Formats: sequence, structure tokens, C-alpha cells
Amino acid sequence: MRFDIVTLFPDFFESPLSSGLIGKALSKGIAEVYLTNPRDFTADKHHRVDDEPYGGGVGMLMKPEPIFAAIESLPVLPNREVIFLTPQGQPMNQGLFQQLAQNDGQLICCAVTTKA
Repeated sequence: MRFDIVTLFPDFFESPLSSGLIGKALSKGIAEVYLTNPRDFTADKHHRVDDEPYGGGVGMLMKPEPIFAAIESLPVLPNREVIFLTPQGQPMNQGLFQQLAQNDGQLICCAVTTKA
């Protein structure tokens, strides 16, 4: 199974992906994990991925262009689920993991926005 993770912090995943059951699955070739940084898909020299909220206000938002460019750069799989992680989303539990395991791969986008 292939997992693609779109994240601004790919270094964060080094330790969790190398230990425990996930580390064993990766070392045995049961699963593959690929990390993609949206900063690599920006057009400015500072690789900015955040933007001001539309209409003003406090807080920062992710620009959609680098996120979608990162997602579109990944290989197309016939049976893939795209998951955007947010604090308001459905909790990850064993039942959800069993359901997702039926797919050829998962694309997980760790682009979280917050309200001030």
C-alpha cells in the first residue's frame, strides 16, 4: 500500500515512520510512504505557502496553489482516498483504518488552518 503525505514538516515524520509497527511494515515492503512538501511548488523565492484571510481578520491560511500542485505531482492510483486532516474532521479509529485499507493507496494532506 502506498501512502503519500503532503506536509510542510516532512522531517517530523522521520522518527514515527522508523519505529513500531509502521517501521516494521515499511522495512518489510508491506507499505510505502512518500513525503511531499508544498513549499517545493511555490513560485516566489521565499517559498511562502501562507496567505492572509480573504476579507481581512486575524490568522493565516494556506494558499491552495502549492497544495494542489503538490497533490497533482503525485502518481494517479485507480482506487485512492484523499484525506485532508483538520481538527473538525472525523476521528481516526480502527474501523476507519479497515475501510481505508481496501484502497490501493492514501493521500494524506496535513494542511491545517486555525481560527484565532
